[in-house]
Amino acid sequence: MNTEQNYRRWLTWPSMTEELKKDLESMTPEAVNDSFYRSLAFGTGGLRGVLGAGTNKMNVFTVYQATRGLGNYLKEAFPAPSCAISYDSRIHSRDFAELAAAALAEMGIRVWIYAFLMPTPMLSYTVRYLRTSAGIMITASHNPAKFNGYKVYGSDGCQITLVAAETIQRCIDAEDVLADALPSFEEGLRSGMIRIIDQDLIESYYTMILGLRVKPSTHPLHVVYSPLYGTGNVPVREVLRRLGYVRLDVVKEQVEPDGLFPTCPYPNPEVREAMTLAIQQTVDSQADLCFATDPDCDRMGAGVRCGNQVTLITGNEMGILMLDYLCRTKRFDASLPPVVVKTIVSTDMAERLCRKYGIELRNVLTGFKFIGEQIGLLESASQADRFLFGFEESYGYLSGTEVRDKDAVNASLLLCELASDLKAQGKTLTDRLNELREEFGYDAQRLLTFEYEGADGAARMAGIMTALRKPLPDFDDPLIRASDRLDYLTGVSGLPCSDVLQFNLPENRKIIVRPSGTEPKLKAYLFAAGKSPSDSAAQLDQLEGIVNGLCRA
Repeated sequence: MNTEQNYRRWLTWPSMTEELKKDLESMTPEAVNDSFYRSLAFGTGGLRGVLGAGTNKMNVFTVYQATRGLGNYLKEAFPAPSCAISYDSRIHSRDFAELAAAALAEMGIRVWIYAFLMPTPMLSYTVRYLRTSAGIMITASHNPAKFNGYKVYGSDGCQITLVAAETIQRCIDAEDVLADALPSFEEGLRSGMIRIIDQDLIESYYTMILGLRVKPSTHPLHVVYSPLYGTGNVPVREVLRRLGYVRLDVVKEQVEPDGLFPTCPYPNPEVREAMTLAIQQTVDSQADLCFATDPDCDRMGAGVRCGNQVTLITGNEMGILMLDYLCRTKRFDASLPPVVVKTIVSTDMAERLCRKYGIELRNVLTGFKFIGEQIGLLESASQADRFLFGFEESYGYLSGTEVRDKDAVNASLLLCELASDLKAQGKTLTDRLNELREEFGYDAQRLLTFEYEGADGAARMAGIMTALRKPLPDFDDPLIRASDRLDYLTGVSGLPCSDVLQFNLPENRKIIVRPSGTEPKLKAYLFAAGKSPSDSAAQLDQLEGIVNGLCRA
């Protein structure tokens, strides 16, 4: 069936919703092509796409088709399958969550679902707590309002593996995207196949998070917090309230759930614009610091006030600060070294810090599921207590083992503990960061993203990755020609094969390029280790010029 035939089928389908029919009727030829040239691909991150009508969009039909595929996979893999479901504040998130619950219940799969929005890490925790076969989180994380997504977790609480994703995709492909009628959530509740998750489980999560305190403090700390209209509002505020020493002010404009994200079109704490209101409130109130969590509360970003200026801490910097704090304050079993896990695109400073404290550092591919996988490996060897910390440069952190994904509630507690401990010494996070740079070097990183939208975007990205694999002598730039290239597609250091290229350049510089797993983007990670901040910045500028020439095809 070609694009036009597919479009006509959707347009004339008897069960089409009014919202989607209006979208179909208003489509230009270009919009028709963009909406129907492919089906949303199901990967280890599940589904993610723009809301709207079509096989390439997030809507009730693509969600229903995906859930039917997942359900058939679960019925084949488990004798009595079950699933936990949560959702964030995005447009249609609750609708999609209830539809997924109803679809699974219709297939005879028992479902537990939250009555109101809850963070991604709580979904991971819930899968393990209830011992369900899988979990579904309806979220598009930190993407703009026009996106939504459908993340799937395995019974271990990690995002699914590539093998599972490929099997689920085959099951999805066997389902017709257009359903004659969508199942009823209320009927699933009445039948008992859908159950609402109770407060006891939520309380268990809070108790677990509070159990991750390392060095309980009584030194008062004043912070400003924004949940960026998302799921962090209740759990983050409740956990910090129970600490007792934190005065927490919230950014009132960004507290209530709102999938339109009116004051921050890109609700990502990595982006300064999303932090603008929190920064201003921090200066006005003379708070010690500010922080924000993204809509599904798996990422956390913070800034430190000095006078009337707020310095934002990058994901790499925060990872190092938290790791340093844990190394300095936590007692270790001398018989086996603690284990720290980071992704290959995160700062190399962690290697030198771990070496100082005799800690084992494991590098994994990009994606927090690989960090969660390492916890599982330790657990299977009865060594889960060796896990100290996991982090990635994209503002994801974890210091416990009961969640198998990055957890911004966990990170918020750790941030306040760390900041309070430093404040008691008359220091800030930036003061300690400067001390660490003096000791371990001026490592600096920069992330570049290149977007390739439209039907030909995937082909352009693939073409660029192919060009980056040509023989090194064929490159124009002398630094690239002099590099040592690692191709993770062929396997590196025992890691799974992945479409990632790493160029190790002279003077400890490095470039890593990979396609995004959830968006039509190439990501380039630049690493430099200069003799001073300005030297590192100059080296990054040079690397950025090289990468712009390679990736702007």
